[in-house]
Amino acid sequence: MSEKSSSSSSDEDVDPESGQPHELGGVLSKWTNYIHGWQDRWVVLKNNTLSYYKSEDEREYGCRGSLCLSKAVITPHEFDECRFDVSVNDSVWYLRAEDPEHRLQWIESIELHKAESGYGSETSLRRHGSMLSLTSAASALSSTSTSSFKYEIEDDDDDFPTSARPDSEYNHNNNGSKEKLFSPASPKGINGIDFKGEAITFKATTAGILSTLSHCIELMTKREDSWQKRLDKELEKRRKVEDAYKSAVNELKKKSHYGGPDYEEGPNSLINEEEFFDAVEAALDRQDKIEEQCQSEKVRKPRLTMASPSDAYSTIGTHRFANKPYSHSSSLSSIELISASDDIHRFSPQVEETVQNHMAYSIQEEGGGANWQLVAEEGAMKVYRREVEENGIVLDPLKATHAVKGVTGHEVCHYFWDTAVRLDWETTVENFHVVEKLSDNAIIVYQTHKTVWPVAQRDVLFLSVIRMIPPRNESEPDTWIVCNISVEHDDVPLTNRCVRAKLNVAMICQTLVSPPEGDKEISRDNISCRVSYVANVNPGGWFPASILRPVAKREYPKFLKRFSSYVQEKTAGKPILF
Repeated sequence: MSEKSSSSSSDEDVDPESGQPHELGGVLSKWTNYIHGWQDRWVVLKNNTLSYYKSEDEREYGCRGSLCLSKAVITPHEFDECRFDVSVNDSVWYLRAEDPEHRLQWIESIELHKAESGYGSETSLRRHGSMLSLTSAASALSSTSTSSFKYEIEDDDDDFPTSARPDSEYNHNNNGSKEKLFSPASPKGINGIDFKGEAITFKATTAGILSTLSHCIELMTKREDSWQKRLDKELEKRRKVEDAYKSAVNELKKKSHYGGPDYEEGPNSLINEEEFFDAVEAALDRQDKIEEQCQSEKVRKPRLTMASPSDAYSTIGTHRFANKPYSHSSSLSSIELISASDDIHRFSPQVEETVQNHMAYSIQEEGGGANWQLVAEEGAMKVYRREVEENGIVLDPLKATHAVKGVTGHEVCHYFWDTAVRLDWETTVENFHVVEKLSDNAIIVYQTHKTVWPVAQRDVLFLSVIRMIPPRNESEPDTWIVCNISVEHDDVPLTNRCVRAKLNVAMICQTLVSPPEGDKEISRDNISCRVSYVANVNPGGWFPASILRPVAKREYPKFLKRFSSYVQEKTAGKPILF
C-alpha cells in the first residue's frame, strides 16, 4: 500500500490568511468488513470533515462516507504502528497508513481540524435570561403610574376668548374642569402636530400592554408550582431514556465492533476461545445450509466448462475399457501411459518421495504403535487422527478410509484431480487458477478458501499430481493416487490479505472387482473403490488447537461423503473407466 497526498499542505498545517487547516488527501487502508478485510480507499480531510472515496479517480461521483470531526475520538492502535481508529458515537473507522510517519501526519491533521472547529469553546452559543428577567421587566413597567401621563386642563384663557370656542371642543370631566380635545389652531397654520392626541393614544396602548403582561405574569406565577412538578417528571423521564440510550449504544458498539479487525484471528484477538468456536460453528452451519439449498434446487454458480467424458479422461493420459470383461492385463496396459519416465519435471524427486510416504501411510495399521485414534465412524467410513503440535500449531495427521460402490479408483482420482470440475464438489474454495502446467499429469494450483469469520482467510499454493501405482503382482488391485503438495512459485508471492497454509494430501484409491456370473459383461454392480485419504495440513496463523480439532472432526467426514456421492452421480450410466 502506497500513500499519496493530493493536498497542498506544507510544514504549516494552517493557512496563515484564512486561519483554516489545509485539505489533506491520500490513500489509506480502511477495514470494510470481515469478508473483504482491508481495502485501499482515497481519504480526504477538509473543512472539519473526514470523507472517503473508492479511489482518487472516483471523487467526482461523490464520497462513500464521511465523519464530522467535532466530536471525533482518534485512537492510535496499541500494537499496529500504522493503524489508527476514528470514532464518532457508535460509528468507527479503522484506518491504516503506509508507515508510522504517515499515521502521525494524519492524526495531527485530524486533531488540528477538530481543534479549529471550535466545538466546546467559549464562542459556542449559550442560553441567556429566564422567567425572572421577564417578571422583573414587567414589574418595572407596571410600577409606572398612570399619573405620569397628565392631561392638559384648560383652566385659563388662551389668546382666543373662551366664549368663542364651542362646547364640542372640550371634554367635561366630573370635577367640572374641561379637557381640551383639540388644540387651537396655531397661528402658524393648520399643519401642526397634535402632541396631546398622540400622547393619549400612546397611553391607552401602553396601559393595555401592561395590563396584558401583568395578567400573563400572574397566571405564570400561579402555575409555576404545577409546571415545576411537570418539569421534574420530564427530567426524570429524560434521565431514564438517556440511561437506556447509553446502554443500547454500548451494546450496539459491542455488536458492531464484534466483526471488526480486533476480533479476527490473531495474536492480540479480543475474542475468547469459546466465542471463537461458536462463531466458526455458526459460519459453517450457514455455509452448509446454503449448499443444501443449492443441491435441492439444483442451483449452481457459473463453473468452468467441463470437458466431455472422453476428452476429460484423455487429459490424464489414460483410455477407457468400456463394456468389456475385466482382466488384469487390460489394466496393466495403462501403466505405460503413466510411468514416471513420462512425467519428468523439476519437482519429480519431491513427488516420488511423497508418493512413497503416502503409500506407507495407507497400508499402516490403525492403532498399536502408530497411535492412530478413531475420531469418527459412519457406516464404512472411518476417520483416524494422530495428535501432533508444533509451536502451539495443530499439525495432526489425518487418515480416513471409505468404500464407494459402483466406481473405480481411476474415476475417483480423476474427479479429485481434474480442475474443470473442482468447484462442483469443493464448497470451501472461493476461487482458484492453474499457475503452471508441468506435464499432462502435474499442475501447480493456487486457490483461496472462503472466509469463515473470525478465522483469517487462507490460501494455498500446491503441486497436484495424478498417477497409477503399478501392482507388484497380479493379485494386487489397481491403485491410483493423487498427491497435493505445497510448493513455492515466483508468480504467487505471499500476501498480507491471506494466511498461507501448507498441505500434504493424498487420495489413494484401489479398484475391487467381483467377477460377473457366467459370460456376462462386467457392470458397476461388480465394482467398488477402497479409498484411503491421508492429510497433513499446517493451517498457519493463530488458530486455537481446541477449535481446530473439533472442526476437522466435523468437516472431514462431510467432505468424503459429499465427494463420493458426487463421483457416483457423475459416473452413473457411463462406461467404466478402469
